[in-house]
Amino acid sequence: MKRQGTFPFAAIIGQEDMKKALVLNVVNPRLGGVLIQGEKGTAKSTAVRALADLLPPRQCIAGCRFHDDPADKSNWCDECHEKYDNAEPPVEELPMKVVELPVSATEDRVVGTLDIEAAIKEGKRSFETGILADANRNILYVDEINLLDDHVVDVLLDSAAMGINTVEREGISYSHPARFSLVGTMNPEEGDIRPQLLDRFALSVYVAGEKDLDRRAEVIKRRLAYEDDPEAFIAQWQEEQKNEVRRIERAMKLLPQVTASNEILRTAAQISIALEVDGHRADIVLIKTAETLAAVDGHTEVTKDDLKTAAKLALPHRMRRRPFEEQKLDWEKVDKVIDA
Repeated sequence: MKRQGTFPFAAIIGQEDMKKALVLNVVNPRLGGVLIQGEKGTAKSTAVRALADLLPPRQCIAGCRFHDDPADKSNWCDECHEKYDNAEPPVEELPMKVVELPVSATEDRVVGTLDIEAAIKEGKRSFETGILADANRNILYVDEINLLDDHVVDVLLDSAAMGINTVEREGISYSHPARFSLVGTMNPEEGDIRPQLLDRFALSVYVAGEKDLDRRAEVIKRRLAYEDDPEAFIAQWQEEQKNEVRRIERAMKLLPQVTASNEILRTAAQISIALEVDGHRADIVLIKTAETLAAVDGHTEVTKDDLKTAAKLALPHRMRRRPFEEQKLDWEKVDKVIDA
């Protein structure tokens, strides 16, 4: 059976903050992911799945179950260390992908399983990979992330913090690299998200349905055209998709050259102080986001405009609030600091 192609990312109308946040995490995988909140039927899942067609290829060690980066020996799995510590590893180019973690997934399905019988009888560790292994150096997507079981949330928090997944059973342990960009979508009406998990997202955006009559009608038109003939609709947007891919590739090449002045660093710190944000993660994410925005826009020096846009994406979910209370950012304080 032939699978239907994905609705093109470039064909999604509006939702600019959501699309920008997703693209930023492709350009800079170390940014830390994005949480997309909003009412049902606002293209949240569609956008994340469509992102797969924009993901660039990357160098991997050929045959590695965790697609280790041949240039990053410090994050190789044990198997690659055993084989290639004293040899040049074979390299293959594989595309990044979006790996989905179902809300109903069990802990074993997420972290993988150890064959205890093989360990006892044969004295060797036999490990069957899980979703986190597949997600290494990819994008891990969780729809309805606010409904995840607590024990799975704990696993994600540990892996996101350490970049390593460790499985322990009966005194036997196995570890492998698990560095991924976490993308979550949720409808706040269906329940809140744990504060510990919320803080792990670098960026957060809220999406709503289109209010403009013409644009809303265009949403209907494009969706019906896609459902009527997916192949023809995808072909119609092929050039726009290629342009988006080229823009991402240019930004990825430019990112290492982007710098933030001491003035920009101090301004970022002042913003966090003015908003009474807990800890220092917000300041760091703010600068990383501003640098990535600069690369996407094609310049190598972070500007105050970059910082202002970054604040809109990186700070709202870090505001102190009560459960189920709407996240609000005091823009007057931000403007006062930036324009000073």
